[in-house]
Amino acid sequence: MTIPICISGITGKMGKTIVGLAHKEKYFKVVSALESPSHPCLGKSFNEIFPEIPVSCILTGNPSEALQGVKVLIDFTSPVATLQYINTAIEFKTAMVIGTTGFSEHEKSIIQEAALKIPIVFSPNMSLGMNVLFNLVQEAAKKLGTNYDVEIIEMHHNLKKDAPSGSAIRLGELIAKVWNKNLSQILVNNRNGSNVVREKGTLALHAVRAGDIIGDHTVLLASNGERIELTHRAQSRDSFGHGALRAAKFVSEKKSGLYDMNDVLNSDVNSTL
Repeated sequence: MTIPICISGITGKMGKTIVGLAHKEKYFKVVSALESPSHPCLGKSFNEIFPEIPVSCILTGNPSEALQGVKVLIDFTSPVATLQYINTAIEFKTAMVIGTTGFSEHEKSIIQEAALKIPIVFSPNMSLGMNVLFNLVQEAAKKLGTNYDVEIIEMHHNLKKDAPSGSAIRLGELIAKVWNKNLSQILVNNRNGSNVVREKGTLALHAVRAGDIIGDHTVLLASNGERIELTHRAQSRDSFGHGALRAAKFVSEKKSGLYDMNDVLNSDVNSTL
């Protein structure tokens, strides 16, 4: 059975990646293309803009128009746009895959409330490999405890708007949870000055912005005499696109509820895609 999907931010780097991958998958059909109401290409066909990808849906800035007949909306845009699309998705009973980052705690609560009405996969990182890293880091933090110093280093391209990355924050949250803390209680940002001796049980996040780095995340766990470095490097955006499509198939079969990529990893979806 083919799943009709809509992709928002379809002319962006992630949008274009997902279209190209979905076109090659037998399970999906891209039936609509959603963009900002001020986008200069509204009314044009997607393959008029990107001739190398034979997907002919017309770009629209109207969510109500885009979601007609759509089973899943895949969204990698901005918090403001995502929250607008959620309202329309609820109206049309459209499932969502949300890969947008940069949400405030209040905005995350809106997504949680929306999931009472529609199924949503919400994750700061759609890469299957990155979500395996989330699990590995939790296990390491549990076994090593606060006797090991923990630092998180994330690297992205020089055009990324938010810092630290959503994935780095998620890594920090998972470690804090294992330590029975909130991230805000142990977080150190912008270490600078003449007296910055490390306090036991703290966790630091470091953001690097340079060149065209797609996304690197390293968790360093160190004690006197040894260190462990757990690293995930995204070599192309295809890793996020494949994960988003697997999430789309997963969520298309669900009723209301808030899911993450760990739920997708633990399902049988990967064996069928």
